[in-house]
Amino acid sequence: MRITILALDGLFDTGLTAMLDAFTLANKFSSGSIRFDLSIVGLRRRVRTGQGLLIPTQPVSPDLKPEWVIVPALNTGRPEPLIAALQRRDVIQAQAQLRKWRGGGAQIAASCIGTFLLAEAGLLDHREATTTWWLAPLFRQRYPNVRLDESRMLVPTDVGVTAGAALGHLDLALWLIRKTSPELAALVSRYLLADIRSSQAPYIIPNHLAQADPLILRFERWARDHLREGFSLQKAAGALATSARTLQRRCEAVLGKSPLSYFQDLRVERAQSLLHGSGLDLDAIAAEVGYVDGATLRTLLRERLGRGVRELRANLR
Repeated sequence: MRITILALDGLFDTGLTAMLDAFTLANKFSSGSIRFDLSIVGLRRRVRTGQGLLIPTQPVSPDLKPEWVIVPALNTGRPEPLIAALQRRDVIQAQAQLRKWRGGGAQIAASCIGTFLLAEAGLLDHREATTTWWLAPLFRQRYPNVRLDESRMLVPTDVGVTAGAALGHLDLALWLIRKTSPELAALVSRYLLADIRSSQAPYIIPNHLAQADPLILRFERWARDHLREGFSLQKAAGALATSARTLQRRCEAVLGKSPLSYFQDLRVERAQSLLHGSGLDLDAIAAEVGYVDGATLRTLLRERLGRGVRELRANLR
């Protein structure tokens, strides 16, 4: 498999090195039967990473015909510097190159903030995608034609694949290795003490998402004070001095989900916290987050996190 990594100034060091280490181990363990031919390509002769390291790059040339192109994340974790970075000349040139490679048949992949470059280039329009979870509100606002689901770790499409936040780069590399050889991917994952994760949901912090919008932040604060009560959209809207329709629309626009769904996210977060340190049994925890019994809460945790209560307790020790 011919893989081109498109490196830009200010890239996320860990994302790049995690992928390089995974593919290098795969080549080592395959004994030559499977080969990942890697090249780091740039629009400049060398790029400076987010941590200030200089990386030499190969120039983009007409004879470069990658099967896969991977865009590592930029080391910009907040909306303002990210928006500024997307307007850089080299980033705009990179978008044009991505479209050209895609036009030539290459598959395009990105993780974390790298997914913004794919969306900015129009490559994700009318397709499903994931991204770094804490910038999902910005992504949803900036790219309304993309069907975003930030709860997923990996989203393959006809264009390629997008992966989730930060060390989603490693999930992405393991996914590509697994496409070639599931056995080789299993071996690499065991050496790296890592495996492909299906979901980002256990890592999402609802409060961080709420920061993107003043009304959603107020709703989040109100919801935390009323977790033990049954949810009422009319009651929530009245407490926030807005209409139910406005609150519904704003939640959908910012969070990609209904007020009730976000309210349940907060219940799940609180329940996880109580599972970790309260010593309460499941029925008592259920009562704390507004459920009649532990069975209902158990179902919600399994549905949202893909894990049972016993597994969640074990993971939190």
